[in-house]
Amino acid sequence: MQTTTVLVEGESDRLAVEALAHRFGHDLTRQGITVVEMGGATNIGRFLARYGPHGAGHRVLGLCDAGEEAIFARALDQAGLGTGPLPSRGFFVCHADLEEELLQCLGIDGVLKVIEDQGELASFRLLQRQPALREESIVAQLRRFFGGRGGNKIRYAPLLVAALPAGHAPPPLASLIAAFAP
Repeated sequence: MQTTTVLVEGESDRLAVEALAHRFGHDLTRQGITVVEMGGATNIGRFLARYGPHGAGHRVLGLCDAGEEAIFARALDQAGLGTGPLPSRGFFVCHADLEEELLQCLGIDGVLKVIEDQGELASFRLLQRQPALREESIVAQLRRFFGGRGGNKIRYAPLLVAALPAGHAPPPLASLIAAFAP
């Protein structure tokens, strides 16, 4: 069995991928799949060198944000991992980022329910009333809630995945999980 390494930008991405893989019935350890957080998109070249064809020789898959697509494409080219669109090379692109993909898939009401279940709806409502955020869309306010407090992205990523309706997932994440099959 070939080892597969899934490269993601950060810890919240890793937790979301692992949670969804589990929900879709994957046993990552048994399947020889490891999800590795890179500490940011600009580290992709170093991680491809470590795990890719000129390193450990693992099958390499990944997930990135649209803003980093060009960085990933160049690094994949330099690592000798084909040409063409990233999905054809096993790397899937989130429109803005994974959190926004989860917001789109779950819907505002679903996300607010998760926040309420964590006892933090009052805190979110307080954030919404801050002068700098009052005129922002609720999506922008939610993004600030998740990204503005230390650990919220990490804490909420698996919770948002767990709240997804059965069989549903953001398209880039679903495509990545589908690529786990050899």
